[in-house]
Amino acid sequence: MASGVPCSYFGGPIALLGSSPGRYIPAANEGAALAIAAGAALAGGRPYLMAQNSGLGNLVNPLTSLTMTYRIPVLAFVSLRGWPDPAHDEPQHEVMGTSTHALLDTLGVQHGTLRADAGLSGFRSLLDPALTELAAGRPAFILVEKGAVGSVEMPAAPDHESLIAADVLRTAAQAAGADGLIVASTGYTARELFAVADRPGNFYMQGSMGHAAAIGLGLAQADPDRPVIVIDGDGSALMHLGTMSVIGNQAPANLIHLVLDNGMHESTGGQPSTSGTTDFAAVATAVGYHTAVNCRTASDLELFLRKALHSRGPHLAGIRTGGRVGQAPPRATSSAAPHVLAARFANAAQRKGLIS
Repeated sequence: MASGVPCSYFGGPIALLGSSPGRYIPAANEGAALAIAAGAALAGGRPYLMAQNSGLGNLVNPLTSLTMTYRIPVLAFVSLRGWPDPAHDEPQHEVMGTSTHALLDTLGVQHGTLRADAGLSGFRSLLDPALTELAAGRPAFILVEKGAVGSVEMPAAPDHESLIAADVLRTAAQAAGADGLIVASTGYTARELFAVADRPGNFYMQGSMGHAAAIGLGLAQADPDRPVIVIDGDGSALMHLGTMSVIGNQAPANLIHLVLDNGMHESTGGQPSTSGTTDFAAVATAVGYHTAVNCRTASDLELFLRKALHSRGPHLAGIRTGGRVGQAPPRATSSAAPHVLAARFANAAQRKGLIS
């Protein structure tokens, strides 16, 4: 049995395992994937997990306080983003890409690196010492270079009645007006918002998956007199679903939360999310959002935004969207460095005007 969080490097194994019920459990985040594997190991199984090193921070707590403390043997396959040369990867992968090996060394975790040209014999040479660690009750990591694992074609996504994500983003930007702030979740959501409606009041997330709503909450509490629109994806909203409970508890009147739900982790290859059994509007209602609806048409969304902008929040809309067609638009960091984009947004958020 395997668990994990989607990564394009592991698209092949996830697709193959996911085709057989019970062989792969899609976890909400990397720490949960490790805990799922630990549970299976305690029951006598031989589980493993797959995740990106960009989410390795989520793993550290259960790794050190659960599996290492209780001596529960779990094997982890972790893709190496931002390695060996971060200059040839995306900027959000630089820090972890250059730190992954050293971090595991510091924690005393045995690890090996599977190179793209390793072949089956190279994989076996890494697996043998990993199995020795597991037999001793210790975790083991195999770090995976891009291209080391083969791919398979993912099955087509279900054909849902849905809105086009780019149209939803345009509508949200129009609703925000000149004064509103928008936080766009990592992945295609931020990329597409940059392509269709770039503005200083947009914060484009790259990395830190699952934290768009938390950023939006901080903004809304800091300036309660202007609208804050959070645009989440289903995978990112599920990753830290507990933030919705905090939003309900704090009740920021100016927060509007849109969840674009296409039922998959599209930017990593289209692996299914678990949103098919989650009603985001029902969750929002249960945790204390003032209003929560599901929008199925463009007119539904426009009506929701008009009402939300003129009534006390927080508000949430679950929006079914389809898979994106054509080439993905460029990231915002193709035009400026992350800290420059952050400074531009901070100036807008602090009402300082544009920077040169």
